[in-house]
Amino acid sequence: MKTCSLLPLILMLPIASVADEIILFDAATTPISEITSQSGGKFELRDGLLAVETKGETGYPGIRIKGTWDLSKCNRLTLELTNRDHKGELPLTVRLDNPDVDPGKSQGVFIDRVKIRCNTPTIYTVSLPPPLPFGREINSKLTGMKRGPLAMVGMAADLNPAKVTGVAVYINEPKLDWLWGVKRIVAHTGPLPNVPTWMRLPPEKFFPFIDVYGQFKHKEWPGKTHSDEDLKKAIETERADLATHPGPDGWNKYGGWAKGPQQKATGRFRVEKINGKWWMVDPEGCLWWSHGPVRVTSSSAVTPLDGREFYFTDLPKSGSPFALFYTTRDALLWPYYVARGIQRTYDFSSANAFRKYGTDWQARYADLAHQRLRSWGMNTIANSSDKGICLQRRTPYCDRFELKSPDIEGAHLGWWRFKDPFHPEFRASFRRQLEQRKEELNDPWCFGFFVDNEISWGDETALADWTLQSPATQPAKVEMIRRLKEKYGSIAKLNEAWKTNYVDWEALLQSQQKPPAGAKDDRVAFTAAVTEAYFKNIRDEFKAVAPNTLYMGCRFAGSTKAAVQIGAKYCDVISYNIYRHTLDDFKLPAGVDKPVMIGEFHFGALDRGMFHPSLIEVANQAARGKAYAAYITSALRHPNFVGAHWHQFGEQPTTGRFDGENLQNGFLDVCDTPYPETIAGIREVGYRLYEIRSEGENRK
Repeated sequence: MKTCSLLPLILMLPIASVADEIILFDAATTPISEITSQSGGKFELRDGLLAVETKGETGYPGIRIKGTWDLSKCNRLTLELTNRDHKGELPLTVRLDNPDVDPGKSQGVFIDRVKIRCNTPTIYTVSLPPPLPFGREINSKLTGMKRGPLAMVGMAADLNPAKVTGVAVYINEPKLDWLWGVKRIVAHTGPLPNVPTWMRLPPEKFFPFIDVYGQFKHKEWPGKTHSDEDLKKAIETERADLATHPGPDGWNKYGGWAKGPQQKATGRFRVEKINGKWWMVDPEGCLWWSHGPVRVTSSSAVTPLDGREFYFTDLPKSGSPFALFYTTRDALLWPYYVARGIQRTYDFSSANAFRKYGTDWQARYADLAHQRLRSWGMNTIANSSDKGICLQRRTPYCDRFELKSPDIEGAHLGWWRFKDPFHPEFRASFRRQLEQRKEELNDPWCFGFFVDNEISWGDETALADWTLQSPATQPAKVEMIRRLKEKYGSIAKLNEAWKTNYVDWEALLQSQQKPPAGAKDDRVAFTAAVTEAYFKNIRDEFKAVAPNTLYMGCRFAGSTKAAVQIGAKYCDVISYNIYRHTLDDFKLPAGVDKPVMIGEFHFGALDRGMFHPSLIEVANQAARGKAYAAYITSALRHPNFVGAHWHQFGEQPTTGRFDGENLQNGFLDVCDTPYPETIAGIREVGYRLYEIRSEGENRK
């Protein structure tokens, strides 16, 4: 997800003349008949505002305004928007449509995104792209990327600005319910931006657009690799940097606070609340705070080739030493390629490590990974990393399981459907997964495992609703009916409470209809029961195999209050993936006091040749380093956080991974070169990790 390249501003602008602006929407004057709902978004005009209510797990909920506008002389939109909720920044998508719009194919559309702060009506500016002579022709050949090279502004830019027939504002696949509002949307005339020459190239000169190193061919930037000799020079430059920065003073071998207050040494990692703050304690009894990246692997830039070979310059021929990299892959992500039927891939990041380090590239890459992390002020290899690097036992690590047991078949599909914790395979399947990972689970260098990632929880009744919409053979549904029989005794009493007319219990079991509103109390109760069974069954199986390893939850990315409260009863650590600028406003639900781990966060920019600036955009790499330091500092100052993990170690492929993600989110570029400005920000906070964490404490 992308934020607007300009920070939100409450603009102090002179009043524009009518000739300078085209009003696309004004809550005071636009007829309600021109507004339609998207994905169930509810709206009403009141008090000079189009008040919008959207539900989570509903696709792309919001509103669309119909019209006919010629924006060919316009260079920007301003949008007066309000976040009427209290859940943090609201991510809104803005879309302009042509008559032939097909958003799924990025055809006849302009898309950009902004993040709306709480409760303050604010004007946001979105730059509009200039028309490109071959833009539609080139874009029609581009597939498999979240954002392509011609999208100089906006997530997608394939718009004929002279024929705009709609403007939509919505949320992209939200996990939460939101309240927000639109007051005004205006297009402004002005000089169109200059574009680089390569954006006007015809297709025969634009393609191929990726060089042999996996970099964008048509643009220059600081640190770009032009030759194998550049790779060799980068080795010497980094060697000198690592020698100058060997790592923080006062850390033990685990990266724990050797000079801090000593606790009992147990030989394993644990969590403990000390002086009002949660800490991890390392095997030697030193206070420890987890700081590091996920996916420490040379195979970060594996990209699909199917139907896209013409993107790439000089792909290796069969028999070449570089043909190996058609087969190297990331172990965690490879099943996602297989599931999508992807046949051919190329691993640019590993190929560049081979060019850089020679035949022993894997060993040298692994050794350097540990050196880099310590030099940067990091002490963690986070989940989804190369198992061989982790098991060198030089840097503490964690990992994650993704449950493989049967789904609740009526559940909404996020990354996957919610697993049925009442199915006998739920525990049995997880037990098999645990047995396969016993080496890591019993390793003193392994501090913990997450189980699952970014589950779709829906609302307070969702798990019960999905259960009732499942087939009669669904074990969770059988269990729900059993509990309802126990509570009501007869179907007549249930019908009276629910205001329904089921003939008998079998009719309820066979029904897959959406449950009635009168069943809300029972739906809330069974949703809680499913949640309880999920966390308890995982905890019990986990601790039976790994009693001394931390169960670190499911990496919430949108959750219900009940899910967090119930999860806190069973998890050693609660985990969240939170993409924001800081964690200053983070709060656990009332009554919950547990250690918290950030599973993912990052920032990115467009100044180093990538097409997508990541989920949280900043201006450039210098701003990225500063944003990193600010985020980690905010986590260190919060009493509940015991660590934060960046997503991810190496850059994603320029042309997208299995799902098209091509974010600027690595510490290293595709050629294995660290971004120096980002590393400076990491060191700024990493070398002072324990100083910041312990500020204000009496450490006698």
